[in-house]
Amino acid sequence: MGPAKSIKPPGRSRYAIPALMSNIQVQILLLLPMAFLLPHRAWAGEIIGGREAQPHSRPYMAYLDIQRGNKNHSCGGFLVAENFVLTAAHCNGDKITVSLGAHNIKQRVAEKLQKITVSEKISHENYNKATNNNDIMLLQLAESAKLNGWVDTIALPRTRKRVNPGTICSIAGWGRTVARNQFTKATTLQEVDVEVLEDDECMYRHYNAFTMMCVGNPEKGKDSAKGDSGGPLVCGKTAQGIVSWGPYSPPGVYTRLSTFIPWIRRTMRRLQP
Repeated sequence: MGPAKSIKPPGRSRYAIPALMSNIQVQILLLLPMAFLLPHRAWAGEIIGGREAQPHSRPYMAYLDIQRGNKNHSCGGFLVAENFVLTAAHCNGDKITVSLGAHNIKQRVAEKLQKITVSEKISHENYNKATNNNDIMLLQLAESAKLNGWVDTIALPRTRKRVNPGTICSIAGWGRTVARNQFTKATTLQEVDVEVLEDDECMYRHYNAFTMMCVGNPEKGKDSAKGDSGGPLVCGKTAQGIVSWGPYSPPGVYTRLSTFIPWIRRTMRRLQP
């Protein structure tokens, strides 16, 4: 596994400091890049610059209701087998309930909805909470999902098969639709198209090109952010990444699924009855 990249020094003219600027202005400019070193995406969810998805057009999507102590959180996830859901390791909790076949999450009792508790939560053994490296978790469902027109699995990539920069993929989730300081989440599934970037576009501390993907053109402002965490990055008909972390604006960092295919297969074989 390759070592995490160290952050590159800013080389753009907007970071240059004119000689006549005040000390306060200088301090502000020096502090601004530090904001981009922090993993803001944990425990929330939002699709920025997107639209409401056509109901049940993404039958693999899972809504995770997570209880940790006396608090409840939510994350996204995706069905990869009848009894397995993939999500981010930072979405772990004491108890997790998975909702499949959902579009409007306020409709708790719906004909198409399947709510299933999680019996086993397996985070990657090398998951690092401080750096968000290896941010992947496999959830075994207490009972198998019933596959139909509203609930189905999504394909995973081949081992080490990379997505070319410039590829347009998509993400989806039930979180906020406005970045920062807006606490009202969307009740219906939202989606947005995003662009896969070169690794060196994510000049963040702890970015690891072997286990992570850089996604989201900053000029277009379309992004996931806090709490669509765990949802899939879908390229064509294949899940290629997992929403993981990043700043409030794109690009964001996604777990590179093709790196973890051997771990996923090995873990599923071990847990299968």
